[in-house]
Amino acid sequence: MNRLIISAFAATIGIAATSAAQAGELWRATGLEQPESALFDAAHNRIIVSNIVGNPGDADGNGYLSVLSPDGKTVTQHWSDGMDAPKGMAISGGKLYVADITKIRVVDLASGSLVASIAVPNAVFLNDMTSDHTGKVYVTDMLADTIYRIDGDRAELFTGDPMLASPNGVFADGDRLIVASWGKGIKPDFSTAEPGGLLAVDIASKMVSPLPGAQEFADLDGVIAIGDTIYATAYMTGTLYRYRAGGAPEAVAHFKPGSADIGTDGKSILYVPLMNEGEVAALKLD
Repeated sequence: MNRLIISAFAATIGIAATSAAQAGELWRATGLEQPESALFDAAHNRIIVSNIVGNPGDADGNGYLSVLSPDGKTVTQHWSDGMDAPKGMAISGGKLYVADITKIRVVDLASGSLVASIAVPNAVFLNDMTSDHTGKVYVTDMLADTIYRIDGDRAELFTGDPMLASPNGVFADGDRLIVASWGKGIKPDFSTAEPGGLLAVDIASKMVSPLPGAQEFADLDGVIAIGDTIYATAYMTGTLYRYRAGGAPEAVAHFKPGSADIGTDGKSILYVPLMNEGEVAALKLD
């Protein structure tokens, strides 16, 4: 693992400052510990949040998952413990899959119990996750330009391509994966020689394609799609972008640096983890 990069990334976790409320902000949950991902669990009408609690690359046993109610109240602070630096999450087959540095943690959705850990051979820095309509689960490896697929209890390389350019966010959208790229040439301060953009990966052919008009505009972190609209966060600036095919990315909200793997209820609400502030903000979309 590139310790210099991970340490530099972790060093940004101390520059907390209170963000002004955004237009359309419904609520803000506080008291979290470096929340990296917020996933809406529709079956249980709740939001699951991953807490890193330390260096994002350290296997220190400090990480855990929290549960929030739909109105942003903390239901259970420590719902699932025993993790290192949990980040992206995905739900499939009644189980929650959690990216945890070089392995995937499997959690029983009903109880929060950790039921398995799936080793991902050659993984460096697993980040965001998603599940497709068949139940297959995908996870990005940000520092290896790769995406893995989880089928049952086994991880396999799905695709490795320099075009992925430090893939961070990933979201299954029909027959494709939408990928948020951090960018090329990551520097010690986690800036890039070339900023990232939005990509699509065809699930059947595994072909990687840039989304027109959405290249080299920001070091992107989380990504989701609602209908024909894609939303993505830029961690380094705290910007939330909106993109539609045929257009250009548009900044629709601004937070302090640290906006990470966003979630959605699939209708009209976004959940934005603010890692440096220990908060999750809920935004009502136009």
